[in-house]
Amino acid sequence: MNEKFPLALTAALIAEPARAAMLTVLLDARPRSAGELARVADVSAQSASMHLSQLLTGGFLTVTQQGRHRYYSITNRHIAHAIEALGTISTPPTFKVAAVDRDLCYARTCYDHLAGELGVKLTDALEQDRLVVRRGDMDYEITRAGEKFLAAWQIDIHALRNTRRALARRCLDWTQRRYHVAGALGAALCDRFLERQWIRRERKSRVVYLSAKGRRQLADFLHLARD
Repeated sequence: MNEKFPLALTAALIAEPARAAMLTVLLDARPRSAGELARVADVSAQSASMHLSQLLTGGFLTVTQQGRHRYYSITNRHIAHAIEALGTISTPPTFKVAAVDRDLCYARTCYDHLAGELGVKLTDALEQDRLVVRRGDMDYEITRAGEKFLAAWQIDIHALRNTRRALARRCLDWTQRRYHVAGALGAALCDRFLERQWIRRERKSRVVYLSAKGRRQLADFLHLARD
């Protein structure tokens, strides 16, 4: 271990393509088995086991046992946000969305909150209607109007303020190069959209799809084109 420069060790763990692929697919916060991660990384079971062991030792992943199977998850949201942020600096400014990436760029989960074009549109709407206002470099403050508005979506801001995590953070989106809302508020919004079936998850990735019901409910607020 490089004790003088631990960042070098961390960077080396992420830099290996198979491990990077595993970490990226786990950004949706859903546990996956070693076999699933081996397929994602396109490596053998033996090679996947080695990579997962290194990620566990490095503190990137945790593992839980269910019967004969072991399921791996990113250790916490801070690691997930760091990996997502690295996507911003590793994506060239001239990045153009390929057809295979279009769904991922439009809407995905960034661990426990919405990202992509949909997440940015949501954040823009919250700002434009003065439901949240920027405070400092990285935070949002929820206004009284915002509390009332979010209460209609059954989001209890007072309860969120009593959690140990930041209430509302600005998270730089690597595909849009603009901010989406993270923190306790971002997670609550994503949870509510899923509960109301306004969005639905892609089973094998962190892509989410805006449902017809969601488009109807959010069209005016997010200035979406109506079908």
